[in-house]
Amino acid sequence: MPEALSRLNRAKLYEQVVERIKAHVEESGLHAGDKLPSERDLAERLGVSRASIKQAIVVLEVQGLLESRHGGGTYLRNDHLDVEPVDELVARRRRLPEVLEAREAMETKLAELAALRRSDADLTAIDAALAYMAGEIADGGHGAEGDRRFHEAITAAANNSLLAEFMRSIDAQIAESRTESLRQPGRPSRSLGQHQKIADAIRDGDPKAAANAMRRHVQTVSKVRLLTWDPQED
Repeated sequence: MPEALSRLNRAKLYEQVVERIKAHVEESGLHAGDKLPSERDLAERLGVSRASIKQAIVVLEVQGLLESRHGGGTYLRNDHLDVEPVDELVARRRRLPEVLEAREAMETKLAELAALRRSDADLTAIDAALAYMAGEIADGGHGAEGDRRFHEAITAAANNSLLAEFMRSIDAQIAESRTESLRQPGRPSRSLGQHQKIADAIRDGDPKAAANAMRRHVQTVSKVRLLTWDPQED
């Protein structure tokens, strides 16, 4: 039996289970798309309750590392389980709603202004960001850098220095929300499609359509597994 699946007997079991699952993946040479042992099997090997196994799997799902398929088991989404400390997840869960509210308020207005004020150079920058993101996704990435460039290009096209300053002031928090969103299953390609709709509205000089498209996009960004996780249950 792999050492990673030897029995546990200390406190904070589900956090230890997370580490043991990570070790098992490494020892067994599992890769993205491979299936983990069943919850029952893991519970028996580790000598813990299935509740602890479920809690550990949820923590890994929240981080976009595992995908549970209804009736079909649990699968790896990455070759490696780069696990974040639970305390960091909890802290980000607390601040993320306010970040998303700020993004919706500011970026909706930025898209509206961009549709009214964009130049040919702005449109070129927006198109370049879309192309960059599409390339990242085609190469198997999440498209985070292309996403950053796209929103930055729209901020520039809005030609409002104060709003641009506000956006820069929460750049780190925006980056967190970007990472959280783009690691959701199927999200990168969906975000790229929404970006294209925003870009089309800006190109057409339609401020209402641009604002609505951006609002829908940020609302999609807010639909992340982390916000449905209740740390108190763990």
